[in-house]
Amino acid sequence: MRAVNIVGYKDSGKTTLAVGLIAALKKRGLDPAAVKLSHETGLDKAGTDTCELLQEAKAVGAVAAQESAVFWRQAKQLHSLLPLLGADMVVVEGGKDLAVMPRIVVAKDAAQARRLGAGSGGLALAVYGPQGVDDVPAIQDLEALAELAAGRSFLLPGLDCQACGFASCRHLAALIVAGLAGPDQCQALASPVDIQVNGRPLALNPFAARIIGSAVRAMLAELKDYSPGQTVLTLRS
Repeated sequence: MRAVNIVGYKDSGKTTLAVGLIAALKKRGLDPAAVKLSHETGLDKAGTDTCELLQEAKAVGAVAAQESAVFWRQAKQLHSLLPLLGADMVVVEGGKDLAVMPRIVVAKDAAQARRLGAGSGGLALAVYGPQGVDDVPAIQDLEALAELAAGRSFLLPGLDCQACGFASCRHLAALIVAGLAGPDQCQALASPVDIQVNGRPLALNPFAARIIGSAVRAMLAELKDYSPGQTVLTLRS
């Protein structure tokens, strides 16, 4: 999964940019999904059937002729939503505190861009506005932004396990944006153990992957006809 984050202050044009960027990415043969992060308390409109049902139900699904949706009565973490999107790339609008992917900053001036993560040691690939910051260029052409996002988007698991040798995922992400590291340096992404629960991948730090992998292999080795190789184990509960 790859991702790029569009951040900016309220009414700065984030949604307009996200829509245009997705359209430009589709021209390049990509078909990204989108996630909207908001500070609002609810997403569904008051007075709708789904909103009324959600007052009592823990989750509500909706299916119409050309679209479907699920509403939960609690906030979900970004990584838990991604498997439901059915895409290998996502454009995330909002979420200034996210530190696991590169960002495009929507800003009216250099000072605002710097506050949103542009500049040395930041996460910004570009500033969508009149002024760049340090070595972060100002780019207002959607095709150029799409080319940048297509080539340099990434998504770290956010475990902060330090197995990569850096203090946090934010630290590694900033180095990747600066061209001083690569996503392949994330040891969790390179884990030899893949666990999915209800279709959602679980991020494993190397220690957890080693413990789980060693335990499963040791138990399987006691079984007749077992031979080392790729193993698929499904648990139903």
